[in-house]
Amino acid sequence: MTSKSEIYERCFKEITRRIKGLNAHERMEIICEILKREISYYFWIGFYFPRGDFLELGPSRGPPACTRIAATGVCGKAAKERKAVIVPNVHMFPGHISCDPRSKSEIALPVFNSRGDVIAVLDVDSEELESFDEIDREWLEKIIYEVFSCIEEEPHDLNEQSA
Repeated sequence: MTSKSEIYERCFKEITRRIKGLNAHERMEIICEILKREISYYFWIGFYFPRGDFLELGPSRGPPACTRIAATGVCGKAAKERKAVIVPNVHMFPGHISCDPRSKSEIALPVFNSRGDVIAVLDVDSEELESFDEIDREWLEKIIYEVFSCIEEEPHDLNEQSA
């Protein structure tokens, strides 16, 4: 059986190979496509862009999601605290924003540009409790850093690319 780390390593290699020459929005599309396809417990994956007191949906894969959410839930906490948030049971998280009732666990990670600004939040949901752990966090942080640390785009630039 293939380990979680082996799956992430395979995804990491494909992502880094395919993103060359692409802008941030296109890179987000590639990440969503590959991770959703390769990781069986990913029910939904997407990026949200910070917009003051709200977060707006960017590239994503999975069932329809909330297009605009308050920056008070799991994604908002990841953006404000500038660190990953792992939620084993979303029903136990105060302020959780439920875009789909099938979601049971979640991980959200801030995405930084080359200047250290939070330009997005990567959000992943699972239909199972306790799907995400430190292995997920470590690999997702590695992917995000490799893909976005050279990006100079501002959050408002990303909104224009998605239009």
